[in-house]
Amino acid sequence: MNPTVGITVILTVLQAAHCQMIKDLSACLLGQNLRVDCRYENKTDNPLTYEFSITKDNRKHVIHSTINVSENIYRSRANVTMHKNLVCLYLQSFTTSDEGVYMCELKATNDYTGNQIKNITVIKDKLEKCAGFSLLIQNTSWLLLLLLSLPLLQAVDFVSL
Repeated sequence: MNPTVGITVILTVLQAAHCQMIKDLSACLLGQNLRVDCRYENKTDNPLTYEFSITKDNRKHVIHSTINVSENIYRSRANVTMHKNLVCLYLQSFTTSDEGVYMCELKATNDYTGNQIKNITVIKDKLEKCAGFSLLIQNTSWLLLLLLSLPLLQAVDFVSL
């Protein structure tokens, strides 16, 4: 077998092995809005597609998606932001009629292992308020750097000019 072909086959198999995996799905209230955080581990630079949906009365309703068409009743109220390893759904004017089982579905391009799916039951009276600090700690590397640099900052004698 040609070594180049062998390496290509190995790389293709490795790339097809779970390119992303949902690690956590959480929901909270941000004022009168619902925020659903879908955290994932990504092992590829391939583009990511997503779908947020809700199941109510045994029927799936697409809220926001790059996979399927969103339903009209959610289209004007929902938006999604993507950060490193985090996809956030924001649903404006969240009410008890929006309660149900929320689903986050992720798929990386060329990931042949299938979509990653996670569900969370959302009930308005049981939701906690979103912590303002939680957005800052999504990428904790800056926090670690700050904590590690505190002794250095204390050791430096700042002289005013």
